Amino acid sequence: MIPAQFDYEVAESVDHAVELLGSGRDAKLLAGGHSLLPLMRLRLARPELLVDVGRLGELSYVREDGDMVAIGALTRYHDLERSELLRAECAILADAVGSIGDPQVRHRGTIGGSVAHCDPASDAPTILLALDAELVVHGPGGERRLPVGESFGGFLQTALDPQEVLTEIRVPKTGGAGWAYEKLTRRAQDWATVGVAAVRLNGGVHVGLTNMGPTALRATGVEEALASGSDPAAASERAAEGTTPPSDHNASGEFREHLARVLTRRALEQAIG
Repeated sequence: MIPAQFDYEVAESVDHAVELLGSGRDAKLLAGGHSLLPLMRLRLARPELLVDVGRLGELSYVREDGDMVAIGALTRYHDLERSELLRAECAILADAVGSIGDPQVRHRGTIGGSVAHCDPASDAPTILLALDAELVVHGPGGERRLPVGESFGGFLQTALDPQEVLTEIRVPKTGGAGWAYEKLTRRAQDWATVGVAAVRLNGGVHVGLTNMGPTALRATGVEEALASGSDPAAASERAAEGTTPPSDHNASGEFREHLARVLTRRALEQAIG
């Protein structure tokens, strides 16, 4: 289908993007375009103005910042996958983005776009949630930071102000700590039917779930069981607690609950082992 009519502006800086977002029109940011443009073609999204931030090269980087790794919001999946720094300090993220889509998607898609789109079937938000990542956003009032979990507002919604721009994602250095990301897809390039991230962090194991609710979720029941001394097999039985998995043409909600338990056990065995 053909998108509804819209205006188009190229942002020359982050401040310019914030200014354009505050123009009074229904404006959306355009980065890689893999999430927004399909919705526009189906007319599920009808923005009056597209603000193209894809040319802001200063928002594409991976660098050390103390005990964190700072990632520019416009960093492409391809660059994250091949970042030696990220592979050394936060390997779960570098590895997981290498399984997103196909090479064309990974060369154009951005990690910031994935977080801002907030698709519950997307891999990156789940990984970032398990890592307790922090977002840096820029708006009319300046810069602020918030935990990634607080940025999820619901299905395809974030808690960011409409005039704010996500500029950076900060993840902790995990070094040689155990980790795993397990997911099932019908085909290699599909969205995850269910995915599970497990990473050893801050003396415990954090577990995130993909496509088990309206946003990425933490498997708090599993984390509590592990903290109480349960083994991976017993802890994984609590993987579906508090979730609301969808039923669609890919799988029923009941099957997704089963998958969550199976994949959680596999991820825990890798991360803990």
